[in-house]
Amino acid sequence: MRSVATLLLGVCLVLVSTSGIARDSRPNIILILSDDVGAETVGIYGGESYQTPRLDEMAGEGVRFDYGHAQPLCTPSRVKIMTGQYNFRNYTHFSYLDPAQITFAHVLKDAGYRTMVAGKWQLYDNRFEDVQGALPGAAGFDEYLLWQLRNADKSSRYWAPLLSHSGDLQQHGSDVYGPELFNQYVLDYIEENQSGPFFIYYPMVLAHDPWVTTPDMRDESASDQQKFAAMMAYMDKMVGNVLDKLAALGIADNTLVLFIGDNGTGRDIVSRQHGADVRGAKGRTIDAGSRVPYMAWGPGIVKGGSVSDSLVNLNDILPTLADLAGVSLPIDHPQDGVSLLPLLASGQPLARENIFIHYEPRWPTSKPARYAFDRRWKLYEGGGFFDMQADPLENNALDISALEGASMAAYKALSARIDAMPGELRSNRRWIPPQGYYLMAASLLALLGVLWLLWRLLRWLRR
Repeated sequence: MRSVATLLLGVCLVLVSTSGIARDSRPNIILILSDDVGAETVGIYGGESYQTPRLDEMAGEGVRFDYGHAQPLCTPSRVKIMTGQYNFRNYTHFSYLDPAQITFAHVLKDAGYRTMVAGKWQLYDNRFEDVQGALPGAAGFDEYLLWQLRNADKSSRYWAPLLSHSGDLQQHGSDVYGPELFNQYVLDYIEENQSGPFFIYYPMVLAHDPWVTTPDMRDESASDQQKFAAMMAYMDKMVGNVLDKLAALGIADNTLVLFIGDNGTGRDIVSRQHGADVRGAKGRTIDAGSRVPYMAWGPGIVKGGSVSDSLVNLNDILPTLADLAGVSLPIDHPQDGVSLLPLLASGQPLARENIFIHYEPRWPTSKPARYAFDRRWKLYEGGGFFDMQADPLENNALDISALEGASMAAYKALSARIDAMPGELRSNRRWIPPQGYYLMAASLLALLGVLWLLWRLLRWLRR
């Protein structure tokens, strides 16, 4: 694994560009994480509903993973991608990152990278529990421009955004669009730090609800579906701006850009993919809930024009970035993922037959589950075996006693994978926040009160 990184990094740490700027030869890294954008929304994945020419171009010039998976919900995905670990190890609360966790920003900063994050944070606290997680500095970032640094600061992320700029909370005007500010911040940072090496984590706020207009589409009477289409187009444009900036500065050949979705599309949205309607499945454990766009671009790093059917997930990002930077992960890191660098550089496929997901989001709208799957078959811990190709909504579990051939082989392999995985669910029921129990108790008391009044009324009428 290190041999590929060594080949890419070379023996010289400093190069001088034709512009006369002294540049570190270690690759720059930009990780773009889109919000609520499933694979079915992107053209190159067979999406037919939205315009995504720059993402299609990026995937065509780089490596596209057809079986890239996230967690079904945002915070579980963010904790997983930042720490490279399964959720059963270090995920404890929604909208929370344990300050003691080592993130990819720590690893790269210790290796001499300048680190920045721009976009959505949502990792410090939540409205249900009294917890205080990590702020950007504690998570390894030197600079930031973020929405929802703290839950108390949560306001608009789109028009008239309330954003935190390296500790300074700023309320912007009604004519200011948050995604444009984040994008410009990223572009400025690239230019100011073009000598490298830098690491930019760009967790976009697009295309999460609420469905809004964009600077390129201001029709307030448009439907939610039309507004989502506009948001997708604007997100695509922002990604294109990043690629164009790298090319203009002459550092594209020494920069790796990753674009990944954090979970499936919002459930209100219906998209066309390969001639069929696909409803967004954010929060659900069906294939559309976790299958996301997952692509890499970098003319001097990535083998262009490649399509991989390797099964990849968010655990693989941290070891990939460490490998590219030429550093080792901490000795006590559980190594839940593998470096994708050999695959990106030479097309070498992963020797991985299936993916395991531990999903316990501690959020009221999502049911916990542990499951394993390959490209076709999925098995849940405790029962439920599905053919995802024939039954993508998982409406009909297969009869285990009737399995044979490929289905039986898959069932055995997935059973073995689940049995081999440590960790367990704290509960297999939907999580109810503490306030929920108080609300249920109050509702019960109110119902009893109404029943008592009705009883008294009936007694009075019978006199």
